[in-house]
Formats: sequence, C-alpha cells, structure tokens
Amino acid sequence: MSTAPKIRIRGLCKAFGSKVVLDGVDLDIEKGTSMVVIGGSGTGKSVLLRCILGLIEPDAGTIEIDGQNILTMSRLQQEAIRRQIGMLFQNAALFDSMSVGDNIAFGLIAKQDKSPKTRLSRSQVTDMTGELLTQVGMDPSVGSLSPSELSGGMQKRVGLARAIAGQPEILFFDEPTTGLDPIMGAVIDGLIVDCVQKLGSTALTITHDMASAQRIGDQAAMLYRGKIVWQGKASDLMHSGNPYVDQFTHGRREGPISMELRK
Repeated sequence: MSTAPKIRIRGLCKAFGSKVVLDGVDLDIEKGTSMVVIGGSGTGKSVLLRCILGLIEPDAGTIEIDGQNILTMSRLQQEAIRRQIGMLFQNAALFDSMSVGDNIAFGLIAKQDKSPKTRLSRSQVTDMTGELLTQVGMDPSVGSLSPSELSGGMQKRVGLARAIAGQPEILFFDEPTTGLDPIMGAVIDGLIVDCVQKLGSTALTITHDMASAQRIGDQAAMLYRGKIVWQGKASDLMHSGNPYVDQFTHGRREGPISMELRK
C-alpha cells in the first residue's frame, strides 16, 4: 500500500478579479524530498505558497498535508498543522526591534506561551539560539546584535536559523538567493540542503534562480499561466525537453513563453 505524499495539491485555483493566477494546479511532494517550483515573475509561485500557508484562501481545489485537506479543517486544526512548517522569507523578514537571538527564538517562545509546562529558561533559550547560529555557520555571539548590523547574507542565515528552530516537518523557502551574490547564494543553498537533510524535512522552494534550483532540489516543477507545465528531476532542468522549461532555464527570447508588457 503506497503512502500519501506529505503535500498533495489538486485543482488549486485562485483569481484576483479578472486575473487568474492559479488555474487548476496539481502537485505532489513526497515526504523527505525537496521540491523546487520555478517560473517567471507573476506566474503564481508566491500565491501558491501563501495558499498552503493559509495567508490566502484559494477559490477552489484541495491542499492535503499527511492526507488531510487543510482547507476543510477548523482554524485550530489548521494552526496545529501549520505549526509543523518553518519558513525562510525572501528578504529574511527579521524583526528590527528584536535582537538576532530573539528573532531566532521567536517561534519557540510563541509555542511555549501555549504550553507553559515546557517553558525554557532564558539561559536555555540563549543556548539553543547559539546552537542554531552555529548550524548556519555563524558565531553564537551574533545573537546579541540587531538585524541592521548584519549583511544581507547574514540576515538570510539568521532567517534560516529561525525557520529550523522548531525542527519543522515541512520547510518553505521563498526565493532564498534573491539579492545575494553568486558565492553567498551557493553558501545559503548548501546550508539549506544540510539543514533539510539533518531534520529529514519535506521542503518546497520557489525560485527563478536555476543554479539554486539544481543545488537545492530533488524534484522540480514549472508553473506557467497558473498551471504546472512540467515536473521531473531537478537535475534535468537544463535539458528537460519541454519547450517552456528549456526557454525559461536558458533565458531564450524566442519560444512558447510570451512576456506580457504593459502599454
């Protein structure tokens, strides 16, 4: 008997007024694998992620996690499921008013507020954030700094540390290499792969960085005009044989993908 994918999406639709963004998306992400979704700007990658996270309500379709359709659950049930998810935002999205250490511990402290019996002492939290900083290649002393004192690459590492703090079963990465130089992008990708493998998590990354997609992904899918037009191994991205994927991955002007320009 085959087990259900960790995440199964069927017939997912979302429109904003007359603009159809997701038009019947079907996608399976197997447990313990890393899926990368590629596509141009405005193709619905971020909307797909936000639907899964519950930040946007889809118009139709199902989103199953461990075989349960989260769209038909109560709010409390949805919150319990989504506590399994860690998220690295595109711009790290650190809280300026908090120290680096408090940013990393934010999710842990929030969980403790709901379960006072498992409350950690301040020294325990500091030790944990120090360990997490070490995991992402940073010195624990960075925990006392403010986010504004960090470079873009360092902020990404802190965002990654915060994402893995709760040892989530699912990790989402939103354009993890945007704004980084190629070397730092490769460093962040390596840290992501290491963290995902160490936790045994299921990962979903959205990106338009082809080098990053191949480094991070086991599987890949391309989203175009609201539909998945190709799915396969991430290692096949540059030679998929699919005209949409080939045009996108090689950056060709000519092909089936047409750029919509405002007049």
